[in-house]
This record gives sequence, C-alpha cells and structure tokens, in this order.
Amino acid sequence: MEIKENIPIMVFDNQCYLCMKFAKLVDFLARGKMAIVGHYSDFGEKIRSEILDESALEMFWFIDKKRAYGGRAAIFPLLKSIFLKKLKGSTTIRFDEKCQQECKTVKAVFLRSSSLLTNSKKIDI
Repeated sequence: MEIKENIPIMVFDNQCYLCMKFAKLVDFLARGKMAIVGHYSDFGEKIRSEILDESALEMFWFIDKKRAYGGRAAIFPLLKSIFLKKLKGSTTIRFDEKCQQECKTVKAVFLRSSSLLTNSKKIDI
C-alpha cells in the first residue's frame, strides 16, 4: 500500500485505550474519508520507517501532502482537514484493539492527555 495514495493519514497508538477512542472519533467526523492507521500495524510501521523519525511513537501524527505533524502541532491541521476541506474517498484502515487493562486507568488517561499537550513536531515530506 502506497503512502501518498492514502493522504491525508492519521497515525495513532493502537495499543492505547484513549488513543483508540480518539481515532474512532476522528474516523466518525471524517466520515471514513481519511486513512486512520495504527502505529503497530504493518502500514503504520511502513509510515514510521519512510516518513517519521524516532519520536514517532511518542504522539499521534497527521500527514498531508507537504508535512507530517505530530502531537500538539497536528491538532489544527487535522481539524482543518476534517471541517474545511473536502476529503477524497480514502480507505480507513481498520485496526486491532490491543489495549490491556492498564491503559484504561485514570493515571494512564492523564499521562496520555498531558503528552498530547507537551509533545509537538513537524517533519517536511
């Protein structure tokens, strides 16, 4: 599967309960017209090796034609893409829920939520 054919793409941690809920919300808002890929899927690993760097697993990513936005930097481009642009008919890549019970604790939810605000990165494609 080619990366450029599936843009825009959101990459998220598919082993995290909160991240899984966030991805499902984005999928609902984008009406299935954005590729949503788990970090630990085969396609997610391909994206990490070809576009992203060693900090890829620290945050979720939004990838458009020009850049990959990570964490806090990805929020505005993601919302802009969902609400202001007409998205082409991309295929949402289904993901396995591999979350274990520890990721549903209050502490885990707090840590993931705070990491969204503290981590931020942009990578030109």
